[in-house]
Formats: sequence, C-alpha cells, structure tokens
Amino acid sequence: MKVKICGIKDVNTALQAVEAGADALGFVFAESKRKITPQKAREIILNLPPEIEKVGVFVNERKLVMEEIAEYCGLTMLQLHGEEAPEMCEGFSLPIIKAFGISSEKDIEQAMQYPVSYMLADSPKGVYRGGNGVSFDWSILSKTSLREKKIILAGGLTPQNVADAIQTVRPYMVDVSSGVESNGEKDVEKIKAFIHNAKGERG
Repeated sequence: MKVKICGIKDVNTALQAVEAGADALGFVFAESKRKITPQKAREIILNLPPEIEKVGVFVNERKLVMEEIAEYCGLTMLQLHGEEAPEMCEGFSLPIIKAFGISSEKDIEQAMQYPVSYMLADSPKGVYRGGNGVSFDWSILSKTSLREKKIILAGGLTPQNVADAIQTVRPYMVDVSSGVESNGEKDVEKIKAFIHNAKGERG
C-alpha cells in the first residue's frame, strides 16, 4: 500500500517520513494552517530522494502559477483540491490528482467525468478543503466501479483506522494529514505508526 503524508512543512519531518516508508509527500500552497511557501518547499524537496513523489496541493489556482511553482520546487504531481472543471485538469506537464468530497454515489459519478488517472476521495469540505480530520462512509466507494481511476483515500484517516479503511476501499494509496498530528503539528511517532499499519507490517 502506498502512503502519502500531506501538509509537510519542514525538512526533518519530511526525511523521517521517508525513512518510515512514505511514498509521497504533500506540500500545501493553498490557504491552510499547513500552507508553505514555494521557497520553503523547494528547500525541503532538494533534500528528498528522487523516487519520492512530491505533490503540490492547490485550490482553484491558475494553471500557469501551478506550473511555475512545480518547476521551481521540483514537484512531480499536482493535486487540485477546489472546484476545478474537468477541462482545467488537461494539458499539464505533470500527472494530476483531482480531489472530490464524497457523500454519495452521485459524487463518484461526477468524478468519473474528469480526465485524470488519480482521484482523491476525501470527506466533504469543512473550514478548509481537506485536512479536517473527518472521515466519510467508505462503503460508498466499495459499491462503485472505479476501475479506470487510481483511488487515493483521504479524510479522517488515523493510525487506528487506516487498516480497516484499506480493507474496505482497496485504494491505490492512502493520504493523511491531521491524523498524524499532535497539537496541530506533525507527530513523527504517529507518522511511523500510520505507515506501519497501512503497509500491513506486523513486527
């Protein structure tokens, strides 16, 4: 199982997440308590192994701005987390992850209209789009055929529930942010526990 740790803000946490087995790290460039500057993201990314996916998270941003930040920072994927239209997801130089808040099968039908390989299934938006620590009914995803999409499961995942979530949804990847934090900051021990449980390692 692939694991993405989102909302990375410092080199130490990034490197410890990678050492623990993270496959992807997310950098939030939209309004959020986890927002990072392109300069800081670049500094972190320069220290990361090449095989780690570096995902830039954007909300209703202009395509040119996203491409410029991606090139400057060394991003390898872009995650669109706003109300972007299907046509907005075409013509990028990098793979696109499109995020959707899932509350019914109708939301999945909408997601299928998007020309992207990666669909991030998240909880319906709260104060911020994503990172709200609330899960949704995973069985909605298990009932629906999404064969042509790689599902990235997010929304309220924790070290305690990630194994059950994986068993229910069988996603391509799981994505966590607030579920591995303590007092609003990334907690390395929680990151290690999350990755351990997601990958099914029984030590």
